[in-house]
Amino acid sequence: MDPSDELLDSAFMALADPVRRSIIARLSRGPATVNELAEPFAITKQAVSKHIQVLEQAQLVTRTRDAQRRPVHLNPARLEALTDWIGQYRLVREEQFRNLDAALRSNAALRGEQPKD
Repeated sequence: MDPSDELLDSAFMALADPVRRSIIARLSRGPATVNELAEPFAITKQAVSKHIQVLEQAQLVTRTRDAQRRPVHLNPARLEALTDWIGQYRLVREEQFRNLDAALRSNAALRGEQPKD
């Protein structure tokens, strides 16, 4: 398997969990500590740490050391790569819909019907 496929798989598997998606959403507003990330959840800090490890393995987040703190940061480049991957399929579908629309308009014109918008 291509290494980029493995990263893609791990990222989508990581994002399949609602807690991890919430963590990503929170980190989109800026870095946070595990304690800060754990606040809205009715789970232990250890469980939140495990979720963060999954996100780290998928390269969606990183950790740094800031004195006593170890803030978690969103990896925007990794999210952009996912968006790009999804975007290429969206463009294909949009082109297919444009082609279908043109064919329907052409068919309507051949029958002498007014095109419907």
